Amino acid sequence: MDPKQPLNGKVAIVTGAGSGIGWAIALLFAEQGARIVVADWNASAGAETVQQIRSDGGEARFHKVDVSKAVEVEGLIQFAAGQYGRLDVIVNNAAIQILGTLTQTSEEDWDRLHSVNLKGVFLCSKYAIPEMIRGGGGSVVNVASVLGLVGDPNLAAYCAAKGGVIALTKAAAIGYGPQGVRVNCICPGDVDTPMVQEFFNRDPNPELARQTVSAHYALRRIADPREVAQTAAFLASDASSFLTGSVIVVDGGLTSKCY
Repeated sequence: MDPKQPLNGKVAIVTGAGSGIGWAIALLFAEQGARIVVADWNASAGAETVQQIRSDGGEARFHKVDVSKAVEVEGLIQFAAGQYGRLDVIVNNAAIQILGTLTQTSEEDWDRLHSVNLKGVFLCSKYAIPEMIRGGGGSVVNVASVLGLVGDPNLAAYCAAKGGVIALTKAAAIGYGPQGVRVNCICPGDVDTPMVQEFFNRDPNPELARQTVSAHYALRRIADPREVAQTAAFLASDASSFLTGSVIVVDGGLTSKCY
């Protein structure tokens, strides 16, 4: 394994790769030698990610997908296998966020969030894993959240979905380890993405809101997307060959304290 290109020769799908964490993962994977299928519902954002990868000398193609729809996810997997002849890695990163306490959350919002954040992980894994098994094995990397481990009363549906991703990770790891498929999960804290900035922008003083949130972290800052991407790259590579069913917390010390 080339230490500078640990993903050389691998084919990877990254969902939600049009921005934020997914964008950073797609770029880093390409830097490390992987051929990338950029998957996103937003065609213009996905195309920009592909353009950036190609301008940096990498290989990538875009496929538009709504991860909540089985027929579209099946088409995504077929596209990747058809373009590159195999599938080694899928990063299930696509997600949305809807604010609301448990009693404030409408049934419609609950269903919409879970259809992307949990059902999307289920569908992508359901169709990707058989393709990986045909190729001799692979790596599924699920992006959950620290909010799958601890609670935020104003993000009840989001917490529930991310907790489900963690449990699904463990079930899939046990189920498909014998066939050479590893399934692991990353739980980031706050990351400097457009979705988090949108959250800050709801505050009358967005910069103060950012500083207030950052003060809760041992490192006194939120993460850069590339810092999460580096963990995803490790889980996708052969360097993590004995890791499966693992939940890796990338939160700058946020959940390490009690008060």
